[in-house]
Amino acid sequence: QLQLVESGGGSVQPGGSLRLSCTASGITSDYYAIAWARQRPGKEREGISCISSTGLTNFASSVKGRFTISRDNAKNTVYLQMNNLKPEDTGVYYCAAELARGTATVQALCTMTFLIPSSFGSWGQGAQVTVSS
Repeated sequence: QLQLVESGGGSVQPGGSLRLSCTASGITSDYYAIAWARQRPGKEREGISCISSTGLTNFASSVKGRFTISRDNAKNTVYLQMNNLKPEDTGVYYCAAELARGTATVQALCTMTFLIPSSFGSWGQGAQVTVSS
């Protein structure tokens, strides 16, 4: 059973940084994608970043240039480094995972599909991020 556990949320002032971690267990395919999504107050959940097992990364326009995504395969952990945080980044951040059948499908997950959270079947419990002065 695929399980995801997030950590690293918290409160920070505008302009500050936070790093979220997502540790995965139970991944049974060589082809998979890990995405980050967030749900801001009063808004629908939105995909913001993705990293595939083939090394492809992608970002939503709202976070591009401020957030980076990386992974430590030895620790089965994906990181979301968030810099220059803004009050509008406040929300609950989730990591999600989806297995794929091969290179083409896993690439597709992190090209456009990650923007649609319902495309990912396994989810973590969420981590609160609050950006406020």
